[in-house]
Amino acid sequence: MHTRPSLRRTRGTRTRTARLTATLFTAAALLLSACSAGSSTSAGGTVDAALAELPRATPSALSPYYTQTLRWRACGVPDFECATMKAPLDYAKPGAGDVRLAVARKKAAGKGRPLGSLLINPGGPGGSAIAYLQSYAGVGYPADVRAHYDMVAMDPRGVARSEPVECLDGRRMDAYTQTDLTPDDQKERDAVAAADRTFDESCGAHSARLLRHVSTVEAARDMDILRAVLGDPKLNYVGASYGTFLGATYAGLFPGRVGRMVLDGAMDPALDARRMNLDQTAGFETAFQAFAKDCVRHSDCPLGTGGTTPAQVGDHLEAFFRKLDAHPIPAGDPDGRKLGEALATTGVIAAMYDQGTWQQLREALTSAMKGNDGAGLLALSDSYYERDAGGHYSNLMMANAAVNCLDLPPAFTGPEQVEQALPAFEKASPVFGEVLAWSSLNCAYWPVKATGEPHRIEAKGAAPIVVVGTTRDPATPYRWARSLAHQLSSGRLLTYAGDGHTAFGRGSSCIDSAIGAYLLRGTPPPVGKRCS
Repeated sequence: MHTRPSLRRTRGTRTRTARLTATLFTAAALLLSACSAGSSTSAGGTVDAALAELPRATPSALSPYYTQTLRWRACGVPDFECATMKAPLDYAKPGAGDVRLAVARKKAAGKGRPLGSLLINPGGPGGSAIAYLQSYAGVGYPADVRAHYDMVAMDPRGVARSEPVECLDGRRMDAYTQTDLTPDDQKERDAVAAADRTFDESCGAHSARLLRHVSTVEAARDMDILRAVLGDPKLNYVGASYGTFLGATYAGLFPGRVGRMVLDGAMDPALDARRMNLDQTAGFETAFQAFAKDCVRHSDCPLGTGGTTPAQVGDHLEAFFRKLDAHPIPAGDPDGRKLGEALATTGVIAAMYDQGTWQQLREALTSAMKGNDGAGLLALSDSYYERDAGGHYSNLMMANAAVNCLDLPPAFTGPEQVEQALPAFEKASPVFGEVLAWSSLNCAYWPVKATGEPHRIEAKGAAPIVVVGTTRDPATPYRWARSLAHQLSSGRLLTYAGDGHTAFGRGSSCIDSAIGAYLLRGTPPPVGKRCS
C-alpha cells in the first residue's frame, strides 16, 4: 500500500501481538495486489474461462524435482528444521535453470495417528510463510492439529528466503511510501506516475531473472513438488487471504491431489483489477464505518463524541489528512521522517484489518491530532510495510508487486484512466477512495507483461474445500468468499459474521472448532454454517 496502500495485498492471522503483524502483512499485500487485474472482465462481470487441470502424469522432465531428497537441518528456532528445495525456474523449460525455495517444518508433537503434512501460507503475496510458521502457526494453531500434522511452510519463489525479488533500497522505499496519493494538480499527478515508474523499473533492473517466473500458477506447481518430496499423496493446506488464491489455484491445477484444504479470507479469481479494487475500496469503507461507530462510544475518540455520525467521523478524519498534506508533523523518527498524509493514511488503513487494533488507532490519532505527535500512526504504517527501526524493509512490497503484476494485467495503464475512475472509487469510499484509486497505478509501468488473466476455478473432482468468509472483512469482501465457494465444484462456505480480515484463530470458537474438526476428521462444516 504505497501510500501506498495498494489493493490485493492480503495477510493471515495470528494471536494478539503476532497476529497483528500477520494481519498487517496480509493487509499491505492485498492492497498492493489491487493493481493486478483488469482485462477480460467488465466492471461487474465474470469470465467464461476456467483454470485448466494439468495432466495427471508427471512429465519426465520434472521427475528429478519430484524425486529429490530434502536435507533437513536445524535453523535457529527450537523444534523447527529447515531445508532447501529446487524447482524449475521455467516449467516450460525445466532444463533452463532452477530456483531454490526455502522450506521449514515442525514435526507432529502428538502420539496419535499422523495425518501427514499441513502446508500453510499467510498471504501477501510476498509474506514469508516460514516466518508465519515459526512465529505463530507452529506454536499457535490448535494443539490437536499440531499434534497430528507436521506443520510445513515454504516461502514462495521471489519471497523472503526463496531468492527474494529486490527493487528499491530503504532510503528510496521511504520516499516511495510517502508519495502523495491525493494529487492536487498536474505536477503532483505526474509525481505519482513517476514514483510508480521508478519502483517498477528498479524491480526490473535488480530482479530481471525472476520477474517472468513468480506467478501464482508457478508457485502452486512448486507446492506440488513439495507435496511429493514430503511423501504426501494429497496436499493438506490452510491459506489466508492471498493464500486462498494460491490454494485454489493448486486445486484447479491438481484437483485429484487435494486433501483437506481451508481457504480463509477468500479472493475471487474471476474478477479483473478494477472490479477487485472497487470491491476492496467498499470493503475498507465498511470497516471504517464499523470503526467509527465504535470510536465515538469511547471517551478518548478524537474524531467525535457519542452523537457523531460515521459520516461526520469520516469528515473529521479527512480534514486531519488535509492538514497533514500541507503540514506534516513530527514523529520521533531517527531518520527524520515526519508524518504526512500518505503515511497517516497507511496507518489508519492498516488498523482496519483487525478490530483488536482499534484502541491503538484511537490512541495514535489522539496523539497526532491533539499532541502533534505522529509516532503512533508512523508505527502502524511501518508495521504494514515491514520496515524495521533501522530503516530496512523486508521484500514484502517488492514480491507483492512482482506476483500481482505478473498474475493479471494492470487496473490502469496511466494517470488519465485513474482520473476517469475517481468518481466510482470516491463513491465506494469517501475517506479512502482517492488514495486507493491512485494506488492501483503501481503495475502500469511493470517491465514484464502479465501472463495471467481473470478466470474461474472449478477444481472438478477435488475433495471438499472449506472457504471461509467474514461478513465485514475490509480486504477480501464477503462476496468474494461466496463467489469462490460457488465456483469450486466441492466448495463449502463457512461464514463468520464479524469484523476484521480472515476468521481462523481470531477468537471465534465456532470458527476454530469447525475448521479443527475438518482438518482432523475430514468432515466439512454443514451447508450454511454461520458463526459469530
